Amino acid sequence: MSNGNQILELAKQNNGVITSAMVVDAGFSRGSLKYLVDSGLLERSSRGVYNLPETWEDEFVSTQTRYKRGVYSLDTALFLCDLTDRTPIRLNMAFPATYNLTNPKQDGILCRGSQEPYYSLGITEKTTPGGNKVKCYSAERTLCDILKPANHVDVQVVTNAFKQYIARKEKNIPLLSEYAVILHVEKKLRAYLEVLL
Repeated sequence: MSNGNQILELAKQNNGVITSAMVVDAGFSRGSLKYLVDSGLLERSSRGVYNLPETWEDEFVSTQTRYKRGVYSLDTALFLCDLTDRTPIRLNMAFPATYNLTNPKQDGILCRGSQEPYYSLGITEKTTPGGNKVKCYSAERTLCDILKPANHVDVQVVTNAFKQYIARKEKNIPLLSEYAVILHVEKKLRAYLEVLL
């Protein structure tokens, strides 16, 4: 099997998406990607992200590949955690406090820097609607984040997210309470839980 065919097979196994990092990790040259794009066998969706012509571009994967330190947060995380029906109009990401936010902001990403230990708290992987894995804050971390007044999340969105979370079988109230203490929203969380539990 030729290098090109092996790369296309890798893309098929990854829901039609392949990154230049995946190609290099598999032992192939980046030049193989250029050849496949020039031949029309792959399409370049963004820097370092390619997809098969018959697949839709996964914006979540493209953005996170471009901004590897970014973690999906707030309304984008609510969507990925299946706690809202609203598809995000603009993607929301958190970055380490020292990260230069100029490029993500120019790309239309709603972003904020976050100090440790807050940046790393509750990072998990979620599956996008396109079937790909991306870094995102957990449901518990996101529920605490949306309670903060500084994040300006609509009250209706917050209420619906909590209702959907409480209705789940796989909820983790002790972890939710632990994150609330760390993020200083325990009083607000208690108010929601007293009504819903």
